[in-house]
Amino acid sequence: MLIFKNSKAYIRGRGIVRTDIAVENGTIREIGKGLCGGQEVDTGDCLLVAGFIDEHIHGAAGADAMDGSARALETISRALLKEGTTSFLATTMTQSVDKLAAAVGAAAGFKGDGARLLGVHLEGPFISRKHLGAQPSEHVVSPSVEFFRRLESVSDNVIKMVTLAPEEGGAAELIKYLKESGVTVSAGHSNATAEDMRVAAERGVTCVTHTFNAMSPCHHREIGLAGSALLCDGLFSEVIADTVHVSVPALKLLIKNKPADKLVLVTDSIRAKGIEGSVSELGGQTVYVENGQARLQDGTLAGSVLIMNEAVRNLVRKCGTTVEYAVDCATYNPASNLGLQDRYGIIKVGAAADFALLDEEFNVKATVVGGILKQALH
Repeated sequence: MLIFKNSKAYIRGRGIVRTDIAVENGTIREIGKGLCGGQEVDTGDCLLVAGFIDEHIHGAAGADAMDGSARALETISRALLKEGTTSFLATTMTQSVDKLAAAVGAAAGFKGDGARLLGVHLEGPFISRKHLGAQPSEHVVSPSVEFFRRLESVSDNVIKMVTLAPEEGGAAELIKYLKESGVTVSAGHSNATAEDMRVAAERGVTCVTHTFNAMSPCHHREIGLAGSALLCDGLFSEVIADTVHVSVPALKLLIKNKPADKLVLVTDSIRAKGIEGSVSELGGQTVYVENGQARLQDGTLAGSVLIMNEAVRNLVRKCGTTVEYAVDCATYNPASNLGLQDRYGIIKVGAAADFALLDEEFNVKATVVGGILKQALH
């Protein structure tokens, strides 16, 4: 048994407290003062939080989920430890069914040595050509249960989230199928109207993908998908809090409008994250990285090189949230969006022993996955 002794820990519902946390067989066994009987770990004055969860990440350290290999997933999972991320969804992009099947198949049964792979986030190909972002138009298809089933046949139930345009033909049938299958459905890369989103939410859409980006904007006569994200309390809202994809005032507007348990921090990062060089790749497209921004040749933002602890820092330092609020947006909220909040994204008895240890500037000093110190104390 491992005991994190007298740790300054964020315990949801209690705030930041000094306590001991006992861990055994990858699970939190006891929380309280005066625990003994195991190997003790001194966390000093650092803040111990639940490990971050990134439900929308394409790649890092030169690897991408679309590489379709266990090696690529292992590279990503190890790289994420440096930013305190202990769980993630390998996120695909709009490509051919064969390439998508290869990516999904590689994730099925993958057990890495870094951050835990919770499954796959299928971003496309069921999107709107009016809001492609950096998604290639030649592989866009209408929402289709038959198409999804082809991927499902090689997935071993690894697909946990699907981003689609709910206004497109065939979306109603696919949303129904996904909901019945327990897959989280998110609206994104979409030209949906407010009425489209009202109907979609009734059918089973519960999330908005990278809010404000690649979607119908908010206008005073038609609030679109962006406005629906602000208006509808029941919708989780992903956001890329790098202050590039979304400005600080827009972040503050989103924070002001969303219930505290509905905002989800994501990185949407690509293979360029964590490596030197100004030229990278995304779905066969050349990406240019400069000043922390990843763009296609025409200037379109192409994912990010954001790290999760920086996103948390930005919410606190630039948007004025509490530390607890920002941490929830990277832990409990994404876990809840995926229906995993009893096991992940929270420090409580019975939950996975996944932790990130942060200094006062939100730098990651250590990362623990399943009770095992993966990113060493330094």
